[in-house]
Amino acid sequence: MDENENTIDFLAIGDIVIDAFIRLKDAHVHCKIDSDACELCVRFGDKVPYESVDVIHAVGNSPNAAVAASRLGLKSALVTNIGDDKHGKHCLESLENEKVSTKYITTEKDKLTNYHYVLWYDIDRTILIKHGKFNYKLPPLGEVAWMYLSSLAEDSLEYHEEISKYLNDHPNTKLAFQPGTFQIKLGTEKLKDIYKRSEIFFCNVEEAEKILQKEKDKRDILELSKGIHTLGPKIVVISDESNGAYLYLDAELWHIPIYPDIAPPLERTGAGDAFSSTIACALALGFSPLEAFTWGPINSMSVVQEIGAQKGLLTREKLEEYLKNAPEDYKATKIN
Repeated sequence: MDENENTIDFLAIGDIVIDAFIRLKDAHVHCKIDSDACELCVRFGDKVPYESVDVIHAVGNSPNAAVAASRLGLKSALVTNIGDDKHGKHCLESLENEKVSTKYITTEKDKLTNYHYVLWYDIDRTILIKHGKFNYKLPPLGEVAWMYLSSLAEDSLEYHEEISKYLNDHPNTKLAFQPGTFQIKLGTEKLKDIYKRSEIFFCNVEEAEKILQKEKDKRDILELSKGIHTLGPKIVVISDESNGAYLYLDAELWHIPIYPDIAPPLERTGAGDAFSSTIACALALGFSPLEAFTWGPINSMSVVQEIGAQKGLLTREKLEEYLKNAPEDYKATKIN
C-alpha cells in the first residue's frame, strides 16, 4: 500500500447492487435454430419450486473490482450511490469487512439500493435488473493512482463528463475502463473523452462488435482490437469465453488461454469482472502488461468455483501460487 494516507491505489466507480441468487431445477433452456439467443423457460401460470436463495451484498462490476483490489493488497475505495435503507447498510458493512474504503459512497434519502434477482440454472444465470435513479456526483477526491470505471445507469452522461474533468485535472491518474451495458449504448462519441483517456480497456468479443458497429460474429480479434485502440486506449483486452483472451499493445496482439478449472464451475457470475479488474490491479502493483495479463484468468477461474462474484476472489499470495504451478502451456503468446 501507498504510505501516503491521502493517496488511493485503486478507486472503482460504478453502480452497486445486491444479488439474490434463486437456484432453479425445474426449468429448461430453449435455443432457437435461427438465433444465437437462448431462453430460460419455466411453466407459465404455475407454481415453480426453487432449490435455494443466496443473497450477496455489495456487488456489481465496480464493487467487485474494489474487493479484488483490496484482496490483492491495494488500498482500495469505491465511489457509488446507495439508498437509505437496510440493503444500503448491508452493502456498507460488506465493503468495510473487505477493507474497501466507503468514504466516497453517497447515501441518498428516500432512495432504494439496487436489488437484482439472479435466476440460477445449471452453471449460468439470467439476471432481472432494475437500476434506481441516483444523483450522480463525483465526491472530493485525494490523489488516485488508478481509477477503474465500469457500469453506470443510462442517465449518467453528465457524470462521465465530471469524471473526465477530474482525469484531465489529474494527468498522473491512470484509467481502466470496462464499459457496462448502458455505457456501450451511449456510444463512443458521447464517451470519447473517456476512451481517449483510458490506459487499458476491457470488453468481450460481442461487446467490441457492438461498440465498433461491426458485423456480428465475424470475430476478427485483430480488427476489433485495432478499432478499439483507435478510440484512444493504450492497451486493449478482449475476452472470448473458453477461447481465452487477447491483449493488444504497441501494434502486437497476444493471446492467453483460460486457466484450467480446479473443479467443475459452480456458476459464472463475476468471472469477467474478476478477469478485468485483476489485470488492472496487477498493473497498479507495478507489473508489466504481459505479466498482468497472466493474472486475470486465474482469478476468473477461482470466482466460478463459488456463488456470487466476490467469494472466490484470491489474495495475492494465493494467486501467485496458482501462477507458479500453472501448466506449461499457460502463457501469453504473440500471434501477430
